[in-house]
Amino acid sequence: MVNKERIWITGATRVGKTNYLIRQFCQWVAQSTGVVSAQMSTVPPPESPAPDSLQPSTNLPRLLLFAAIGDNRIDLVDRLVAATQSQYSFYSTTPLGFFQDEVTLFWPLLIQQLDLKAQFSLRLNPENEQELATRLWQPEIDRAIGAQAAVNEARLVRKILDLLQLAGLAGIPIEDIPLRLQQGLGAQNGELPIPFETVGMMLQHWQQWCLERGLLTYGITAGLYWQWLLGHPAYQSHLVQRYPLILADDVDEYPAIARHLFEKLLNAGASAAFTFNPDGAVRLGLGADPVYLAALADRCEIVELSDRPTPSLLDDLGETLVEFAINPMIFLALPESIQAIQTVSRSDLLRQTAETIITAVQAEQVEPRHVAVISPGLDAIARYALIDILTKHQIPVESLNDQRPLISFAIVRALLTVLTLVYPGLGRLVDRDAIAEMLVILGNREQTINTPDSRSAASLQPTLAIDPVRAGLLADYCFAPHPERPRLLPATTFPRWDRLGYQTSDAYQAVIDWIETQQSQLEQRQSPNAVFLLDRAIQHFLLGGRSLAFDQLSALRQLLETAQHYWEVADRLRRSDVTLSDRGTTRPDPPSAAIISPFIRLLRNSAVTANPYPVRPMGTASNAVTLATVFQYRSSRRSHRWQFWFDAASPRWLSGVDALFAAPLFLQQWSGVWTAADAMDANEQRLRRILLDLQARSEQQIYLCHSDLATNGQEQTGTLLTLVNSATPITAM
Repeated sequence: MVNKERIWITGATRVGKTNYLIRQFCQWVAQSTGVVSAQMSTVPPPESPAPDSLQPSTNLPRLLLFAAIGDNRIDLVDRLVAATQSQYSFYSTTPLGFFQDEVTLFWPLLIQQLDLKAQFSLRLNPENEQELATRLWQPEIDRAIGAQAAVNEARLVRKILDLLQLAGLAGIPIEDIPLRLQQGLGAQNGELPIPFETVGMMLQHWQQWCLERGLLTYGITAGLYWQWLLGHPAYQSHLVQRYPLILADDVDEYPAIARHLFEKLLNAGASAAFTFNPDGAVRLGLGADPVYLAALADRCEIVELSDRPTPSLLDDLGETLVEFAINPMIFLALPESIQAIQTVSRSDLLRQTAETIITAVQAEQVEPRHVAVISPGLDAIARYALIDILTKHQIPVESLNDQRPLISFAIVRALLTVLTLVYPGLGRLVDRDAIAEMLVILGNREQTINTPDSRSAASLQPTLAIDPVRAGLLADYCFAPHPERPRLLPATTFPRWDRLGYQTSDAYQAVIDWIETQQSQLEQRQSPNAVFLLDRAIQHFLLGGRSLAFDQLSALRQLLETAQHYWEVADRLRRSDVTLSDRGTTRPDPPSAAIISPFIRLLRNSAVTANPYPVRPMGTASNAVTLATVFQYRSSRRSHRWQFWFDAASPRWLSGVDALFAAPLFLQQWSGVWTAADAMDANEQRLRRILLDLQARSEQQIYLCHSDLATNGQEQTGTLLTLVNSATPITAM
């Protein structure tokens, strides 16, 4: 390995920065081994020809590979593995993932430094963090709501917790947060109805409360890493020994403390290669500090890339389109590659956008996988309408990172209803409608169907043993509400039970028998907690020979993971919240309802979403139209031949909501004040980056989709309306 070789690869979107990064790594491997694989030789290193083959070598240093987010990491790993033919070991991660892993690995070191109780650390999910912080801060929150009734409790708690995360990622002590808020917001503050000093004390109390119980959040983890771990001599010794080689892709998306990490490694003699997009910064406002990271270029050999391997619309307009959008006094004739779809109502816009895609696909002008619909904020109605229209014409749609609330899945609601019937004390959380839905879901069986006219063997086909009408009758006549013990009564309780039919009565009785069995096992302490009950219900009713869609399986997986984590946290709190006088004594376990009730309410508040592990679509699903917000699309690093900019005249293109509260105050280059002029300038710079990025990711055509009226009936007169009016309108379908 060439000692102390540092490369800074900079360039705009899609100029080949990541490819250059991989080639640079292949060159380093070739220099260390004297040989390189045949695959590497097909993509020559940047400065020297590649030898013929690569053999694995134990003398090669271990590589630390960074990507901005998890999805990008998977893609980068695949490309690096292909380039090296899996003959080089490396550790791939994201900046935040690295901080979490290091804090967990060196937790005993932090225990000694902070004089904490010796126990394993436990990471809190965001929903658990929100719930526990709300409980801890309840007096302060109640006072704020009492003084200002319009305050939303959940949003207020989230804003305060986000301040801790921003400070941790920026390398700013908690003690400095009130001063930054005072200087940046001052008397104009209308979003934080709690005194800044109180906010600082709340955050310090929260962090100490969590550390005493071994609980870690994203914000606390980042703060622990830069403040206590990164500067520890013992940790630094381990760090530089483990990772003498660094590859970091898209460092314009990294937080400020990532620079501290890189500088430690560079000072120790590590070799490194970084890629940087001056017009990237997708995560600016979410903890990223691109200007601060850019200073690393002073310690590297700079490689500037400008030529794009694939033509894009950025080559035609680029900065000119940006100037025209921001300054409408400039006249610009847009080319035929930018056209407009204009309607009065948004419903018509949804229909015409979908029909334009359908017509083009059916005429074989473009394949679905080469089409993307992008909007600054896709609401559920727009997603549903576009997916429904396109799928009816056999055009698959991939809704990018569509995190539906778990409670929106009927199978999840049915399982929560089961909990209220098995465990005592939950009767107030269930009603007749929930019972009817549960019976329909759990009564859906698969039976062997023999087709006389078919030569094939008998097959399993789903049958609805309890249809919605019969489920409603059973819920009306056979459900006995009770605050402590709600019950399902026998089907014969219904005066006309003969109208139910044998199949429905049998399926209903099977549900009753199963619930009674679980109640009996619960009384005999054969069911440790509700997680086991949920798993049993899933195995018995939903996976017993049935096939579920991928989104349903993802929801069930997320439900079990959420429940498991929730009970782990509850157990940790029960064990930790023991006063000194109680030590050595046995405290009774809390009633099950005390844990299950808030768990159900947590899900019903839509605090948890189904977030399936990233997978690549296969078969026909791989040829799908992409549906995404601007932030999701730019984060995914995708490109398409055709782009549809939906809601093109929405004000959210300029003043989007993809930033945390008070985020500019935690940038290293912050001057100490934040005015309305600063906010306007930041919005314009953000719009500039968006327009340049989207143009670079469009290879052939951009459609500006605009409706005069938004969903709420208000007229849309956003910044991009100038572009819409100047573009060539297409003929209405």
